[in-house]
Amino acid sequence: MRAVRWSPRRSVRAGLEALARRVLKEREESPAPDTKPSDAEVVAMLRTFAVAQLEVGQPANLVEESLHVIARAYDVGLLRVVVLPTVVLIEVSGRDQDGADRHRTEIEPVPSVETRLDQAQAIERLVVEGMAGHLVPSEAVKQVQAVRASPPRFGALTRLTGYVVLCVGFGLTLNPRAAALGSYALLGLAVALLRLLARAVPTLQSTLPVFAAFLVTLLTCIFVAGAVGDEPLRLIAPALVAFLPGLTLTVAAVELTSNQVVAGASRIVYGTAQLLLLAFGVVAGVRVAGEWPETTSGATLGWWAPFAGILCVAIGFLLFQSAPPRSLPWLVLALLVAYVAQRAGAEVLGGTLSGFVGALAVVPFTRFAAAFRTAPTSMVMLLAAFWFLVPGALGLVGLGEAAARDSAAGIQVLLDTFMSLFAIALGFLVGTGLTRQLRGARARVGARRAS
Repeated sequence: MRAVRWSPRRSVRAGLEALARRVLKEREESPAPDTKPSDAEVVAMLRTFAVAQLEVGQPANLVEESLHVIARAYDVGLLRVVVLPTVVLIEVSGRDQDGADRHRTEIEPVPSVETRLDQAQAIERLVVEGMAGHLVPSEAVKQVQAVRASPPRFGALTRLTGYVVLCVGFGLTLNPRAAALGSYALLGLAVALLRLLARAVPTLQSTLPVFAAFLVTLLTCIFVAGAVGDEPLRLIAPALVAFLPGLTLTVAAVELTSNQVVAGASRIVYGTAQLLLLAFGVVAGVRVAGEWPETTSGATLGWWAPFAGILCVAIGFLLFQSAPPRSLPWLVLALLVAYVAQRAGAEVLGGTLSGFVGALAVVPFTRFAAAFRTAPTSMVMLLAAFWFLVPGALGLVGLGEAAARDSAAGIQVLLDTFMSLFAIALGFLVGTGLTRQLRGARARVGARRAS
């Protein structure tokens, strides 16, 4: 018997097709359209789905694979796709019933927008239905537009509160000191108010990361750090969680390890630029404040502090990122799996490579949990877990130390950050591949038993 070599691309494509077949079986009461849609309608749907998936943070390789599955479901002929973080190019060619050549090419730019977790879930479900061939392409485009235009689940005050809770949660996991809890809430509130102001002043939106980093650094150096007696950068990082490009850099690492060189490299450049903007704001705040406060050692909270932080982070995602209804317990479980696995990995492999174990554990868990009726989609849980796993805060600390103190240790911290990102990306790919293989093996066993 000839041995078959495992391939991440083949495994991902097989998994997407298996998921589409499962959705097709579960939705038998919703049959596929009677009339075959035109190539123009299908290409418009493919283009819309590609842009929507990129907006919610899907890697380019997974977007390409989903488009090929959808194209086969609608029998559109030969499909060529180029997916980049800022543009999508789709080409369809083949022959019609009369034997004439048909060819269509479309290009669509990808806007830079912030998406919520409820929007990510809606997009993922539409894409899965499209892979099963259950959507009318023209209606699918309208549904995606409706998802983009949908309002948040909660009002501005609730979202502001959610951001403060999110900052406190990250603070409890990054630096669990009782004296620092008030500073996490205060600085998080300042950033949340600045975000609301930026919506009213569009010109402030593009420079918001710099202004936010400058504001929290100035407040920390003048008022907070001296009273708390802690390292200023460790007080600053949780408040800037919404601007940290850890998720962008991790997706870039996933794309680079999947041979998506252009997409991954462009995201690396963008994420690094975001870190540099934040570091610029930190350095400017230190220069205006005039001095770097002295730090003192202080007692940390007990073993329970990170677990309380996990609960706060999940509640913050629910309120600030408008997580889907009934998703709070599942977000807590996903974050808990990621945290425990990462801590176990740190004991075995060290802190730099601990993200590999965290991602390796959380990917199968999210696939398993998504099968429950009350659970959100795996994409929602993965996005929350990646926000929790990625060491974007560590990268900001490294850049800040390197810029403010000319410290070689800061450069080393930054290098360790990029190593951690690729460890998480490798864990994601291996976890995805193993999940697909196990699902395929279970399906084959079930088929043999049925026969």
